[in-house]
Amino acid sequence: MKILGILNITTDSFSDGGKYLAPEAALAHAQKLTDEGADIIDIGAASSNPDAGAVTPELEIARLASVVPALQAKGLSLSIDSFAPDVQRWALEAGVDYLNDIHGFPDAGLYPALAGSSARLIVMHAIQARGPATREDVPPDQIMDRITAFFDARVAALEGAGIARSRLILDPGMGFFLGRDPATSLTVLERLPELKTRYGLPLLVSVSRKSFLRALVDNDAARLESMSAATEARAVQQGGADYIRTHAPAALRDGLKSLKGLEKTGR
Repeated sequence: MKILGILNITTDSFSDGGKYLAPEAALAHAQKLTDEGADIIDIGAASSNPDAGAVTPELEIARLASVVPALQAKGLSLSIDSFAPDVQRWALEAGVDYLNDIHGFPDAGLYPALAGSSARLIVMHAIQARGPATREDVPPDQIMDRITAFFDARVAALEGAGIARSRLILDPGMGFFLGRDPATSLTVLERLPELKTRYGLPLLVSVSRKSFLRALVDNDAARLESMSAATEARAVQQGGADYIRTHAPAALRDGLKSLKGLEKTGR
């Protein structure tokens, strides 16, 4: 299992917008995430929450360019979280290790560049076809059919474009990317093994500080952190998640150690 530490260089991310916008702050936080156990730094330069403001590709690239070379010079493994094709092309040219797209790479015009690169692709499902998340409702009993229909089509399209299946990582989405009802995200978490069996591909889960957990703890920040870590650990233990994207790598590492200790004692 690998951990992606979240680095938001944005002004309006839900939990840490503006904190790491300055390059020196971003570089320091990336090092902190690494020291806490992150294997990969997942960098987002434009928020995708429902209240986020628009960010041009030029600004997104400028924000990334202010930190990516320095982080690469440190030998860190990097993921770029963007749904803008121009930004994705820039990231590929920069030689990043992962591309993370909340819409799962819908633009066929980008496929030749994807096929010609070595970056691994995090193919995320979202109920929104384009743009940031929105506040929509999807009944829990309908969400898995939507997810599998999406992955069936998208994986086939990417493979058909010459992108090796072994480079794909699937993310079913969480929170507003699945709908407003917390039960919808909880349903997908419990049914992760079905996705593992159906596709035989690595799964990424990103629940850290998500809206559905906020709703369950009445937006209590202290409880949200512990809830995030517990849910992440369960996704690894019960759902077979291969990648966890989180704000708090140390809490997840500690939680997984506790679970392994309990397994050894048979409790």
